[in-house]
Amino acid sequence: MRSVETGEPVDENTVFEAASLSKPVFAYAALQLVDQGLLDLDRPLYEYWPYEDIAYDERYKTITARMVLTHSSGFPNWRPREGRLTIGFAPGTEFSYSGEGFGYLQMVLMEITGEPLQEMMERLVFQPLGMASSGYIWDDRFAANLALPHSTTGEVLEKRKPGRGQGHAAATLHTTAPDFARFLIALMSGSGLSEEMAAAMLTPQIQVDTGVTWGLGIGLQDNEAGLGFWHWGDNTGYKAYTLTYPERKMGMVWFTNSNNGQLILEALLARTVGGEHPAAAWLDYERYDAPSRQLRLALERTLDEGGVADAIRQYRAAKASQPAEAFNEFMLNTLGYRLLRSDRVDDAIEIFKLNIEEYPDAWNPYDSLGEAYMVAGKLDLAIEYYERSLELNPENTNGKAMLERIRAQLAEQAAAS
Repeated sequence: MRSVETGEPVDENTVFEAASLSKPVFAYAALQLVDQGLLDLDRPLYEYWPYEDIAYDERYKTITARMVLTHSSGFPNWRPREGRLTIGFAPGTEFSYSGEGFGYLQMVLMEITGEPLQEMMERLVFQPLGMASSGYIWDDRFAANLALPHSTTGEVLEKRKPGRGQGHAAATLHTTAPDFARFLIALMSGSGLSEEMAAAMLTPQIQVDTGVTWGLGIGLQDNEAGLGFWHWGDNTGYKAYTLTYPERKMGMVWFTNSNNGQLILEALLARTVGGEHPAAAWLDYERYDAPSRQLRLALERTLDEGGVADAIRQYRAAKASQPAEAFNEFMLNTLGYRLLRSDRVDDAIEIFKLNIEEYPDAWNPYDSLGEAYMVAGKLDLAIEYYERSLELNPENTNGKAMLERIRAQLAEQAAAS
């Protein structure tokens, strides 16, 4: 249904946020500009548009469109909130998924064409492919058949409506299943691109994992069914997935309007295309029937009905009876953040402490406890645990940014006193 509050059903023309399925559509437009001689895949992007946000790091001058499209720019997925953009490794040397890179390439393409994102995508993609119900910014006509986002507990969330100037190449595409299918058919047939560029888009450019590589703007997986192109989407309240086998002339795309959407990913792939899926294995989303999820739900009920002490006792008792796969640091971290988002800060701290006790060599629980102490106003403890997370993982960019923020706040307090 489009909303649990109205009960209105989803149909084939319902509009969803496509989340990161935005990226391959944008990549398709970028490669058209390569065909037209307006963009060079291997020319440094700063020569088209200098980027002030990262100009302090000279390595950014080596970043190219190819690196962005293959997620090897060195940028993080997203910069920390209120933090600055950073480069984590020498551009072009390894894979690291990044929405920030697509944001930079978007600005370059807007500079080249002189068009805002929406107008550029209308001209290059939506109109030629007949994608009449698609856009990177909000259109009031979407409202008549819109799937509203839902939380993990089934509550309707506020729908974000990106206005002009707020569309993002990495994440804000709104579309329908038939519209996106038209795009997939274009990629299968190579229409809209030169033969060379259509082949390059679906040719492995960089290794990601066993059976998983990346082409120019889209993921590739190689299994018993052959080489397929795929992508996934993960926005708040919306989850999506697409997989297409060009040689078999077969593909699928699905959109969900719930934070629980990816719980059914493996089950849906089994029902639609079958076979093994290295890309889904690499994503490693929790399954709806996973023992860790069943335990977490049970602990959530105890937290709501009893308290954190009862939940910790239940967790310890479960270790004697539940399978080993029910227990991992991510399950406890998810539980802790549920409490933190509900302003149960002291309870969240206790769960994060338990996570550290259970997984003392994992860096993320220390980062999470640091955040909880920061929210609680215990800044000295926040620094202690963020520093420990960085000792375990020096590449923890969020931890670095949070430490800078906390120390700046303490310096301001000291100066004021």
